Amino acid sequence: MSSKETIFEALKANSPAPVERGPLDFTPMTFSDPLAEFRERAVKAAAARCILIEEEDGTASAGTEPSANRTTSSGDSDDRTPEEDKSSIQERIASIVRRTYPEARRIASNLPEAASCATFNPDELEDPRDLAGTDVAMVRGAFGVVENGAVWIPRAFRHKAMLFIPEALVILLDRKQIVSNMHETYARKDFDTYDFGSFIAGPSKTADIEQALVIGAHGPRDVSVILL
Repeated sequence: MSSKETIFEALKANSPAPVERGPLDFTPMTFSDPLAEFRERAVKAAAARCILIEEEDGTASAGTEPSANRTTSSGDSDDRTPEEDKSSIQERIASIVRRTYPEARRIASNLPEAASCATFNPDELEDPRDLAGTDVAMVRGAFGVVENGAVWIPRAFRHKAMLFIPEALVILLDRKQIVSNMHETYARKDFDTYDFGSFIAGPSKTADIEQALVIGAHGPRDVSVILL
């Protein structure tokens, strides 16, 4: 028997008796306006930046729903083709990233929406250590959780370090994919189909050592969520 098996057998032999799970006789919190509440909690509770993509041209404010045929800032009807609309989204995202992180030089992403601002594709790196020195990484979130202001990010990139090495993280999130609480999260079918993922709620921070707050201890020092 290996040392590992010996340890497992010892743990099994000395485990406490199982305890019956208590009743789940409560109603999880829900919200009348999940989008507005998510933005509020992401900013105030999780210390992240939360931006509606249409705010880039100054035509909308918090909680505003985009129109399929929205009027542009110049007053002209926005009757774009799908390709033109895709290009417009790329440019808006790029503008937000450049404005928010004006000093960023290394921007990593494999997302089509980031094509106008990414400087390299991290999936082309053989060694995850080559991500060191990345200023901004851009990833896609699957859904946001109002309860804690977090975003679930399943791995859709080569290296897990994408979520933790960069100085700043930009998360693209479909505003329609926001759930009220963690109970709804565990009920989602897509929450079972991933090999690695992480909940990100604002920048990494800890005050475990001498009660001194340290930002960026285990991950990015800055987080922005762009709601599409």
